[in-house]
Amino acid sequence: MTVSTEAAAGPKAWIGLAVLALPTLLLSLDVTVLHLAVPHIGADLNPGATQTLWIIDVYSFMIAGFLVTMGTLGDRIGRRKLLLAGAAAFGAASVLAAYSTTAEMLIAARTLLGVAGATIMPSTLSLISNMFRDPRQRGLAIGVWATMFSVGIALGPVVGGLLLEHFWWGSVFLLGVPVMVMLLAAGPFLLPEFRDPGAGRLDPVSVLLSLATLLPITFAIKELPVYGMRPLPLLALAAGLAAGTAFVHRQRRLAEPLLDLRLFGNRAFRGALLVMMVSLAVLGGIYLFVTQYLQLVAELPPMTAGLWLLIPAIGLIATSMAAPLLARRIRPGYVLAGSLGVSALGYLWLTQATADAPVLMLAAFFVLYAGSGPVSALATDMVVGAAPPEKAGAAAALGETSGELGLAVGIAVLGSVGTAAYRTAVDASAPAPAEGARESLAAAVAAADGLAAPVAGQVLTAAKEAFTGGLTTVAVIGAVLLAAAAVLAAVSQRGTS
Repeated sequence: MTVSTEAAAGPKAWIGLAVLALPTLLLSLDVTVLHLAVPHIGADLNPGATQTLWIIDVYSFMIAGFLVTMGTLGDRIGRRKLLLAGAAAFGAASVLAAYSTTAEMLIAARTLLGVAGATIMPSTLSLISNMFRDPRQRGLAIGVWATMFSVGIALGPVVGGLLLEHFWWGSVFLLGVPVMVMLLAAGPFLLPEFRDPGAGRLDPVSVLLSLATLLPITFAIKELPVYGMRPLPLLALAAGLAAGTAFVHRQRRLAEPLLDLRLFGNRAFRGALLVMMVSLAVLGGIYLFVTQYLQLVAELPPMTAGLWLLIPAIGLIATSMAAPLLARRIRPGYVLAGSLGVSALGYLWLTQATADAPVLMLAAFFVLYAGSGPVSALATDMVVGAAPPEKAGAAAALGETSGELGLAVGIAVLGSVGTAAYRTAVDASAPAPAEGARESLAAAVAAADGLAAPVAGQVLTAAKEAFTGGLTTVAVIGAVLLAAAAVLAAVSQRGTS
């Protein structure tokens, strides 16, 4: 084992880590509470199925689009400065989202939240990598960071359920305001400033090309599974790929590129990025269905659904905390591969879920969640640790881009696949009077309210069974992808320690 020659971090760095845990906790809370709020938003704002997906995943799309730019910008202007500016913007956008009066307004607010969020996550990770230079301490610090993300996921359903039982859906967005106020108050005193002293000016053409690459491609990913091979998403995909080609060529020519492509020369770096993307893609897709299953199929109140989700989240927290310690005894690549294999077994078990077996669904979700815990801690450390300290912001941004893009793709693609499976089953089994039932399970529940009792019962039964079929379809895909990711982790991280 290699002995580190880097100086150990002192108490101030660990106090600073506690401050950096605040936005991490918030951003994971934001994901889970929003999923629980979807039925309430649907009842109040009446968004269509596509608008509902946009409300959920436009945040991740915008983060994915802006992370590369923001990560590199932090290396240039200062990572603390960018973090605090993003915190102020995130708080303001949270208020706008909370008081949205239309689906379009909420989508716009979530878009602004995504841009602000893109400044926060790479700044947080890059500051950790600079504050903790010793590899063992850095691994532990990133493990704490990942654990806080897991704690947010665990608390999100409980906090969200409590808010939704006593307040309107907009209250879930107001959670961000006090967290960002605390960060703005403590950050200037407890967080050091870091920037790359050799960084040049930000190339505006590269910034535009990066946005012209990621935003059209993510739009195409969002639209193609829903509407098929229509001209607009195909044109967007072609435009994004063309811009991406131009972006890569420009980065190779520039002396001070926006994105240092040499980072991709590291096999472990590439493998960790891909593993993060796949893992979060399937997790985002299945979580969308599980939260709706608990509320609309099992008919649990939001608070009760949140408490149920707390059980698997405990497994996620435990494995997130254990992963860095286990990786000191076993090669990290093997720990990562084993975790992904466990998660794949959970997805495989989830394929046996039925509309009247919520306990089985919860047990399977516990297994797949526990397997997902080490991925964020270990893969993130692999990505950040592979970069030199002055490029930590760019490396952290790439890691976050991989994860956020994976999450957005998972929600869009797997959400669309599950919805298509639901609609096919509803068309084959739902009674004719159930107009609107094929749009979504929430629409089917609303449609049943206006029908006579016998027909309403038939509509609800058919819709619940169809929705569960969509969930199991997504679970099959998740099991296959996670098994492949486990193999990739073992191969790509061979030789790393």
